[in-house]
Amino acid sequence: MAQRRPRIGIALGSGSARGWAHIGVLRMLAEAGLAPEVVCGTSIGALVGAVYAQDNLAEFERWVKALTWRKVVGYFDLSFSGGILKGGKLFDHLREGFLHGRIEDLKRPFAAVATDLATGREVWLRNGPVAGAVRASIAMPGLFTPWPDGERLLVDGGLVNPVPVSVARALEADVVIAVDLSSDLVSRHARAAGDGEPPKQPSVIEIVTGSLNIMSARITRSRLAGEPADAVIRPRLAELGLLEYHRGAEAIEEGRAAAELAIPQLRRLLLDWA
Repeated sequence: MAQRRPRIGIALGSGSARGWAHIGVLRMLAEAGLAPEVVCGTSIGALVGAVYAQDNLAEFERWVKALTWRKVVGYFDLSFSGGILKGGKLFDHLREGFLHGRIEDLKRPFAAVATDLATGREVWLRNGPVAGAVRASIAMPGLFTPWPDGERLLVDGGLVNPVPVSVARALEADVVIAVDLSSDLVSRHARAAGDGEPPKQPSVIEIVTGSLNIMSARITRSRLAGEPADAVIRPRLAELGLLEYHRGAEAIEEGRAAAELAIPQLRRLLLDWA
């Protein structure tokens, strides 16, 4: 009897604008014949993962690469309650262009991770509208307004599970690849502190996103130690600002490079599994 091929799953981590690197990772894995069959994500990872699960990554990559700073600012509408940004313009565009239908109808198994604002519990979104699940997962506290889901309010899943390896295993992946976007956050801050220049005052948005991403990096380290992936891809993104969504081409290229380095290890893993 022929041995079945192991089912590859991928856990796409949170990381604001660094998340465009996920596109490069997924594209390189597909080109190497290692395309994940199961995909889950947190925050920006949920967005890219949902598009991948719909088989719409090529068109999404073109949109990301065409983003300019002016276009990014135009998508962010201000809010006066619950967060600095409503995200309505952005998610209207994403819903119409990329986040169609329901999770249960996607071409690949998919789940997004969010956090219940009232209880702090981790929430796995595995059914219902794709756009709603992504919007909940990406609702960074203080930045985007929380997402109502029945009687609960959901916020960014990076608060509890920034790189959701556990979710990929629950979706019956045999081999799980984690994509960690936070591994070099500390080195970025260390270089900035050691360059002899007085630090510039960040904006409120930069303070919120920076603080949450530092926290996410700490949680990621702890979760990956307790729930290890079979392989971890760590794009080197220290020079990419957390809100620099207009630098998608650079992030995508770095994602490709990091995935390419991991391919020999992944091939060995699959051989050992068989």
